[in-house]
Amino acid sequence: MEKNIKIDKLSVVQTLLSNAIPPIGFFLYFRYRNAFPNKAKKALINAAVGIPIAMIMGYIFNNYILTS
Repeated sequence: MEKNIKIDKLSVVQTLLSNAIPPIGFFLYFRYRNAFPNKAKKALINAAVGIPIAMIMGYIFNNYILTS
């Protein structure tokens, strides 16, 4: 076996960041798209899922929590 095997898996911290802050996910996608395609794909999916979640949470926060 070769010792220099590249691990093509997104870390837990990077997964959470790309989901919570979608621009970081898009940045990670463009950074890893050539060297680590699976890692890049996972970052892009997490960023794409994070956008609607952020929009829904922003709507709920603005309409139900901030209004008194």
